[in-house]
Amino acid sequence: MWPAGVGTGVGSLPGTDVREACALVTGENPEFPALPELPARGVGADMVGRTAGLLVDLAVEVVPTGWRVTAHPGRDLRRARDLMSGDLDAFDDACDRIRPSWVKVQVTGPWTLAASVELAAGHRVLTDRGAVREFAASLTEGLRAHVAEVAQRTGATVVVQLDEPGLPAVLAGSLPTASGYGTVRSIAAPDAQDLLRDLIAGVDAPVVVHCCADRPPIRLLAGTGAAAVGIDATRPAFAGATAEPRALDAIGETWDSGVPLFLGLLPGTAPAREPAIGDLARIGYDLADRLGFARPRLARLAVPTPACGLAGATPAWAHRALALSRELGKAFADPDEVPPADER
Repeated sequence: MWPAGVGTGVGSLPGTDVREACALVTGENPEFPALPELPARGVGADMVGRTAGLLVDLAVEVVPTGWRVTAHPGRDLRRARDLMSGDLDAFDDACDRIRPSWVKVQVTGPWTLAASVELAAGHRVLTDRGAVREFAASLTEGLRAHVAEVAQRTGATVVVQLDEPGLPAVLAGSLPTASGYGTVRSIAAPDAQDLLRDLIAGVDAPVVVHCCADRPPIRLLAGTGAAAVGIDATRPAFAGATAEPRALDAIGETWDSGVPLFLGLLPGTAPAREPAIGDLARIGYDLADRLGFARPRLARLAVPTPACGLAGATPAWAHRALALSRELGKAFADPDEVPPADER
């Protein structure tokens, strides 16, 4: 496992300068830097296009409604691959200065990918079970090569983060059809879990499945063989007086099974007042207290992160959020050293 008491980023950052972004992640999260994603660069830098560039023997292109399957790779796919190549060069150079033992890369998970890409006829890939399996197999093969390249370049153990923000809508059957007059048929939870389990088993790396949507299917994700599950822990279902017993039980069961959580504790944009480290840490402490886990165990049970991507943040807040994730990791490792919440 990655070192106890560390924090890391979710992936996306503001701006378009990848070398600056790589200096940021390796500077603020030197024990566990995440390969930056800079969607402000446009086509091919977005989460779907970035992942599409890793697919093997499948090609997509941009059309007015989004990404669509095409017969042959074109300029959109070439741009995605060129951006990734340049990102890896910059990340390699930044890591060379600190030599991390662990790094993290992020890709769109198979269900969110299938919900976001269209078939040639305009329907979502999600509507064709055979196409879903084909995309998942292609992604698995591409991920294996991606992980091997990042490991070879950085000399680090690579953790893969599968981003599945669309999974709750896939399970609920709430995604609109191409016509807009209906919704795509829901996917059964066991089928969704099986596909994720097969992909995770096929990737030679620890995998974190991240879902920052409201009410993520924690139990489903924890049962996929993932090394960890990532959530937005600031959601009302998990935090404070609005916390729901069902959501808390899911976290407790996940921790009991030995699966840690990547806890999203830091807002994606700058708050009116920067929260004190004691206030932020107390969200994690409260979870541990409610569920009967000793606070010092949080260093292994939880990795603090931003609640979701930081693409919409100011550069100053992105910098501070990553720094706070590192400070929170230390706070989880040594809770006795954290000041009371009212000390500023």
